[in-house]
Amino acid sequence: MTDLALDTAATTPLEEILIARIKEQGPISVAGFMAAALGHPEHGYYMTQSPFGQQGDFTTAPEISQVFGELIGAWLVHTWEEIGAPASFNLIELGPGRGTLMSDVLRTAKIRPDFLKAAQVYLVETSPALRDAQKALLRNATAALHWVTDLEEIPGGPALIVGNEFLDCLPIRQFVRTTRQQEPCWRERLIGIETKDGKDNLQFTLSDEYYNTPAGAPTSARPEDIFEVSEAAPKIVHQLARRLQAHKGRALFIDYGHAQSGLGDTLQALQNHQYCAPLYKPGQADVTAHVDFESLANRAHEAGLVVSGPEPQAIFLGRLGLAARAQALVTRLSRDDAKRLETGIRRLIHPEEMGTLFKVVCLSSRDLPLPAGFSV
Repeated sequence: MTDLALDTAATTPLEEILIARIKEQGPISVAGFMAAALGHPEHGYYMTQSPFGQQGDFTTAPEISQVFGELIGAWLVHTWEEIGAPASFNLIELGPGRGTLMSDVLRTAKIRPDFLKAAQVYLVETSPALRDAQKALLRNATAALHWVTDLEEIPGGPALIVGNEFLDCLPIRQFVRTTRQQEPCWRERLIGIETKDGKDNLQFTLSDEYYNTPAGAPTSARPEDIFEVSEAAPKIVHQLARRLQAHKGRALFIDYGHAQSGLGDTLQALQNHQYCAPLYKPGQADVTAHVDFESLANRAHEAGLVVSGPEPQAIFLGRLGLAARAQALVTRLSRDDAKRLETGIRRLIHPEEMGTLFKVVCLSSRDLPLPAGFSV
């Protein structure tokens, strides 16, 4: 994919709001920009756009192949048995998209009717448009369905939680390595305004404040290196920890990112399946950042959870029986459908597609067996 040219002539409603805010209050953080770009109640990307699929801006794994959702469904049924097959439990999806993953999960779970009977399904979704899409797709589901806007709205109890491409949407802050009086230090990367030819445009700038080394930043950082910090991810981890310490359960996350904390600018935007400049048309492009799995794992360990992974998506799906499931489907498909299935599987597992960049991590209550798909 190639970068889209930045259309400086067009201004989105959200861009006008952000420019006015910056003029009044000063530059905003990257985290503040991301939160507004994705979640502004009137002009945020997920509030106004239809992002998923070929007609949207990007395609997630459940949209690529039904096999992905079926394997996750089988994993959830197996995990339900591992936590004692409770007669009532919460099946929670964070950021359910169009509902495709949950639809595949519930279809697969029909192999265990008791699982569906016990499941209280909670879809954590803030977008009214996506809620409508989920309700339409899941209208024939036999399990009890509930929609909430926050994890904290869900009652306690045993829980199985899944988030596919959820963590990458959590806002991040960025810090730039610099010097002050010849001593190394850091300044936060912010978003301010540049006025050119009488027009105000959003642009990156640096804070006036200097910081010591952010926690987790490599000591090898050089001037101009960027280190990213998520303050939202630890909050989610602590919410999960309280839930999983009170009752047995697991949380499974699938996302793209790096297994070890490092340096680099991973802030990116997508529109029409093409990369564009991160500040391009805020509210009309998807803005994400790579997940720092090492930092996530450290926070989970500190919170008392057991961490498995991260494992590359290709390895995880392979251990769950991807090849066997694909072969079983191929024998019942036409040549064209079989070709589409093979193409989808390749996207999920090939190293140059999603197989290596995408990783899977599981956060568990204590005293449970090693989860399926993971190694010691």
